[in-house]
Amino acid sequence: MSHEEGEQARKSIFDDQETLINRIHQEREKMYGIAFAYLRNEQDALEAIQETVCRVWMKRRGLRDERYFATWMIRILINVCMDERKKRKREQPSENILTGIAAVQQEPSDRVGMAEQVAKLKPKYRMIIVLKYYRDLTITEIGELLDKPDGTIRTWLHKALKEMRMAMNEGEEEIKDGRFTKKGWGRSRG
Repeated sequence: MSHEEGEQARKSIFDDQETLINRIHQEREKMYGIAFAYLRNEQDALEAIQETVCRVWMKRRGLRDERYFATWMIRILINVCMDERKKRKREQPSENILTGIAAVQQEPSDRVGMAEQVAKLKPKYRMIIVLKYYRDLTITEIGELLDKPDGTIRTWLHKALKEMRMAMNEGEEEIKDGRFTKKGWGRSRG
């Protein structure tokens, strides 16, 4: 190994701007997917990523172990996205609800119900669903990312799926022989 190669191998994200930029670049698709899943708008997702990169740069010396860089950066991104969602609620709650519903209604009909149900979940449950099913992270990866035990993540995932199932089943009600029934239940509700 030449002196130059050895020097390059020892460079870290803490000391070398180019190394930090390369690490951020490696995670760009995952970051965009998470930001877009939270904010539902390309421009807002890109702004969240930009804010995340700024925070990563300012706080880079706070990360003790470079092995956890991606997890640490995604945690910052999630916090930025959640801050943006809170800000939206304070600024224009009724407009955001209408915009979200209109955007969801433009999707294919089989995805509309699912997107609406995910959007209605509590933030911590929505986060688990997005990370697990939209970003393909494992329970352990999600636990590391959110700094929670695997058991907590499994519980939240179970509760989120249960809430979604119940909410989606409510939409499958129909009237048969003048009686109110649930599709697939085969019995009437009183």
